[in-house]
Amino acid sequence: MAEAPEPAASLAPALLAWFDREGRKDLPWQRPATPYRVWVSEIMLQQTQVAVVIPFFERFMARFPSVADLAAAHLDEVLHLWSGLGYYARARHLHAAARHLVTEHGGELPSEPAALQALPGIGRSTAGAILSLALGQRQAILDGNVKRVLARYYAVPGWPGQAAVAQRLWGLAEACLPARRVGDYNQALMDLGATLCTRRAPACTRCPLARDCLAFAVGSQAAYPAPKPRRERPVRRTRLLAIHGPAGEVLLQRRPPVGVWGGLWSLPECRVDEDPGAWCREHLGRVPLQVEGLALRHHDFSHFRLVIEPLRLAIATLPAAIAEGDGCLWHDLHRPVGVGLAAPIARILAELAEALHIDGHPSIYEEGASS
Repeated sequence: MAEAPEPAASLAPALLAWFDREGRKDLPWQRPATPYRVWVSEIMLQQTQVAVVIPFFERFMARFPSVADLAAAHLDEVLHLWSGLGYYARARHLHAAARHLVTEHGGELPSEPAALQALPGIGRSTAGAILSLALGQRQAILDGNVKRVLARYYAVPGWPGQAAVAQRLWGLAEACLPARRVGDYNQALMDLGATLCTRRAPACTRCPLARDCLAFAVGSQAAYPAPKPRRERPVRRTRLLAIHGPAGEVLLQRRPPVGVWGGLWSLPECRVDEDPGAWCREHLGRVPLQVEGLALRHHDFSHFRLVIEPLRLAIATLPAAIAEGDGCLWHDLHRPVGVGLAAPIARILAELAEALHIDGHPSIYEEGASS
C-alpha cells in the first residue's frame, strides 16, 4: 500500500465515528452480507441509486437466492427481473459470471482480486467491494461516490475518467485504508458520497470530513471532481412496429446480444424511410388493416439520444410462420410479460393494450374493419 498522505490520518477515524452514528447498516444486501449478495448489489448499484435498487434486489434474491439458482435460469428470466433497471449488459454479465462460477469455482465467488476481476462485469472497484464488505479484506474501492469524496477532500483536479486522474484517486483510496474495519470504512465512504457529499448542494456543515477537506477550505466544492468534457450527443432515429392481431397478440423480436437493449425483446424495427405496410407484407405476408402513428418518444443513452417513432399496425389474422424464425414470439397483451423488455417498449405495449378492446377499450376489429 502507498504511504498515507496528509491529512489521511484523520480521515478514517472521523469517517468511522460518523458511520457508527449515521451510516446505513440495514440495507437488504447487508442482511447477511454474503459475497453473492454483495456482488449482485454492487452490479445493480452501478450508475443507479440505492432507493431504486432495493426492490429490484429483493425480487432478484427471492428468485435467485444463490449463484447456482442464477446460473440455472434462462437469460430471458434474468432480463425480465432486470427490466426497468437499465444498463442491461450488467444482467447479461451477471448471468454469464454465475454460470462460470458454477463450472469453474463450485458455485462460490473466489476470494482473490485477480480471480474476481476475471469474471464478466467485475472490475477493480467491484472486486474490492465484494472482498471488503463481505469478507473483511483490506481492499480499496473507487465508485462514483468515493471518487467525489476523495476528489474534494484532496482537491484532485481533472475528470476522473482520465487515466492520470483515476490513477491518482486509486492511490489515495489505497493510502487512506485503515488497518481495521475496512468493510465499514468502505461502506462509510459510499454512504457519505450518497447522503452528504452529493454532486449538487453538498451538506458540508454536517460532514465529518469538513475540517480537513481542501475543497471546503476554499469554498470550491463544486469544482471537484471536474465534470466530463461536454460533447454533443448524436441523435439516432428508429421506427418500431407494434404489429397486433385481433386477440391482443403483438409481435416481439429478440434484440441482438450486443448493442442497444442487447438480448431483450423489442418491437420489430424497420428503416425510417421504409413503408411499414410493405415491411408487414414482406415479413408476415399480411396487409395491415390500419397503420397508425403513435406519439414520438425519446430515450437517452450515455452516448446518444434515440428518437423512437412507434407505429401501430393491425392485421386480421396471425401468420402460421414468420420470416425472422426463432427470434420472434407473439405476446398476448392480456397476460403479464415474462421476458425482458426495455422500459420504452413496456410503455408502448401498455399503450397498445389501452388502444385495443383490452381493459374495456374499443377495438378496430369491433369497428367493422376488414382486410
